[in-house]
Amino acid sequence: MIIQLNNTITKADYAKVEKVLAENKFSVTEVKTQFDRYLVCIGKKEIDIRSLGHLAGVKDVHIVSDNYQLVSRKWKTEYTKIHLGDGIIIGGKTPVVMAGPCSIESEEQVVKVAQHLHKNNIKIMRGGVYKPRSSPYAFRGTGIEGLKMMYSICKPYGIKIITEVMQESQIKEMLPYVDIFQVGARNSQNFNLLDALGEVDKPVMIKRGLSGTIEELLFSAEYIFSKGNERLLLCERGIRTFETAYRNTFDINALQVLKDKTHLPVIADPSHGVGVRSYVPKLTLSSLMSGCDGVIYEVHEKPEESFSDGQQTLNFLESEELIKKINTVLQIL
Repeated sequence: MIIQLNNTITKADYAKVEKVLAENKFSVTEVKTQFDRYLVCIGKKEIDIRSLGHLAGVKDVHIVSDNYQLVSRKWKTEYTKIHLGDGIIIGGKTPVVMAGPCSIESEEQVVKVAQHLHKNNIKIMRGGVYKPRSSPYAFRGTGIEGLKMMYSICKPYGIKIITEVMQESQIKEMLPYVDIFQVGARNSQNFNLLDALGEVDKPVMIKRGLSGTIEELLFSAEYIFSKGNERLLLCERGIRTFETAYRNTFDINALQVLKDKTHLPVIADPSHGVGVRSYVPKLTLSSLMSGCDGVIYEVHEKPEESFSDGQQTLNFLESEELIKKINTVLQIL
């Protein structure tokens, strides 16, 4: 059960709500976010919500049967919208497109990608400056200086930035230069990181773990929401299965299941989902037709020369062709 409180509730009225919950043996966790104040109540006993709904200071009472409470769709009548400023909304009527290189490599590279995105009216650029790599000898990113450089180039174009954060200590220095923090698949159950991201007022996109279930992804979002940040996005990026014909198994089923289970925006990542460049465009279009709130794919001027993930990255010509098809699909939708 979720109880929404008025932000102006008095201590006396709050105590009355606590008393009713204690009498009914509910375990209570208070959650304060950027927008609202909630009590998440867990208990085995059924309760007549009228005994709470009429109390002073209570805005609303919601019965939620899911184990994840705050991210469940069962208590929200409308889907959540993430406002990035400059009229950019994720979760609105029109799906968003995010694109950029796997890794930020050089100033020249970022300038060319930013120009490509601006030319094609893409408002959000992805690019990793901290890279989790399987091999300790692989390129692991340009770090905070790379992020600052990316920010200085993207800002004049009005392009927002999404990039991965890997540990708590990076959040503070990244904060001024990031519009969306990304939690990668390997960190989707790094609960200390999730807790820390719950304390910042910036959107967070959580990628599904390498072998993670949909419920585990929802619980990861619940961690962040319960710490105070409800500006969340969920990303399906493929899971590891026994199949070896492609990089991951892109679970397109998950897109619609997530839209049914949560009020949060759902993003598809076909580049990581399949890991094969020639398949990325069709999976991108399939994802949009499946009802997701946006797509994120990798693009580089010369993928064969990229520092990482070149096999799944589109070149500029392929990206432009895809964007034309995306615009056609959006008109149909």
